Amino acid sequence: MSHELLQDTVREHLLLHFTNHAVAYQPDQEVLVLERGEGPYVFDTRGRRYIDALSSLFCAQLGYSYGEEMTSAIAAQMQRLPFNTNWATAHPPAIELADALAERFPGHLNHFFFTGGGSDSVEAMWKIAREYFVAIGQPQRLKAIARRNAYHGVTLGALSFTGVPGFKEIFGPPAIDVTHVSNTNAFRAPDGDDPAAFCARLLAEVRETIDRVGRDEVAVIIAEPVQNAGGCLVPPPGYWAGLREIADETGALLVADEVICGFGRLGEWLGVMREGVVPDMATTAKGLTSAYVPMGAVAVSDRIAETIHTAGNPLRHGITFGGHPVAAAVALRNLEIFERDGVLENVRANEGYLEERLKELRSLPIVGDTRGRGYFWAMELVRDAGNATFDKPERDRMLRGYLPKRLLEAGLIARCDDRGDSVLQIAPPLIADRALLDEIVERLGEVLADTGAYMGVGV
Repeated sequence: MSHELLQDTVREHLLLHFTNHAVAYQPDQEVLVLERGEGPYVFDTRGRRYIDALSSLFCAQLGYSYGEEMTSAIAAQMQRLPFNTNWATAHPPAIELADALAERFPGHLNHFFFTGGGSDSVEAMWKIAREYFVAIGQPQRLKAIARRNAYHGVTLGALSFTGVPGFKEIFGPPAIDVTHVSNTNAFRAPDGDDPAAFCARLLAEVRETIDRVGRDEVAVIIAEPVQNAGGCLVPPPGYWAGLREIADETGALLVADEVICGFGRLGEWLGVMREGVVPDMATTAKGLTSAYVPMGAVAVSDRIAETIHTAGNPLRHGITFGGHPVAAAVALRNLEIFERDGVLENVRANEGYLEERLKELRSLPIVGDTRGRGYFWAMELVRDAGNATFDKPERDRMLRGYLPKRLLEAGLIARCDDRGDSVLQIAPPLIADRALLDEIVERLGEVLADTGAYMGVGV
């Protein structure tokens, strides 16, 4: 189809995810339709090139130039065994992938339940946790602890863990009883400039919350190593060690949601590995295949898996396409490429450089804070020198009106978000070198300077 026909047809037939269609499908608006990728770049149907500084929503870890290698893995598997389930049967790619992940993941995370994506993984995590607690004679553990503003998925079970009220309220009561505690946004916290005090207060709140809802009723404490919604919220030192201690004290399972942070985004196979803590389970997706095909996985500890192995009951959960042999073959090739091309090492080598370059943007009146880890960063946008927040009409005008268009004009794909305060996020492909990081930061600087002028910040 031509560019013009694609624009007409998208309005007629395609429902876009998390999109205000009344705005996106106005006659004077164009939908960004991407048709090609190369390295860290994507190209639209007019031939315009953009730096994909978001890795296509934190997924395209390797960028877009490994198609030939992935196609080779797909073709070989398609000729051998195009499909089989993991329902009471297995196949070599799933077995080999589970073995490869066990070798790379920390501690006792040695067992894997494969899924189709992130929300699937969070749903599966909860059901595996429930199977475990029923098997050990604690069926009353029906509650969970998550964090405010955190996003953990959109299916109805996963949505229960999500701490963004606007995503949830119209769908009725949550499927799981989840209590949300404070997140780790130090920027606006009264004690945020004292990491030890900040950490102690956050952990005290978790303990108090568990005591209030019932120590013997909480099954799961779930958190992202760096929280996405709210803008790359980094935990203070000792936070994850404290969560591990609380889980051990109360008998709850500690779950790291690694759907975004895993597979190199923070420079490790799992982001939580930076904290020196091993969770009981970890949910993954996105970077597992670098998005060349859809796949997710739940990593499960020896203790949980051994209980399920000996419980005498079937595991009452299954996903038809979970562990798809073609997806598993791609994931295996993805791991090979990571190690052959030094992908984790590239992120580690450049993290500090990217952090310092982004700090330069704080000289702009509209940038109140920059924060993140690895190749996962946010800039919090503020109204004035006192770091005042934008009100809703201002956020709509800036984050849904001016800024997205200005970013595309600059040839840059990034994320505008206000599920907490107003932020602009980047998550470059993990192959990005310093020259590309420089280009991203320079374009961000131009766009944010113009946005500040547009919003009258610093005037």
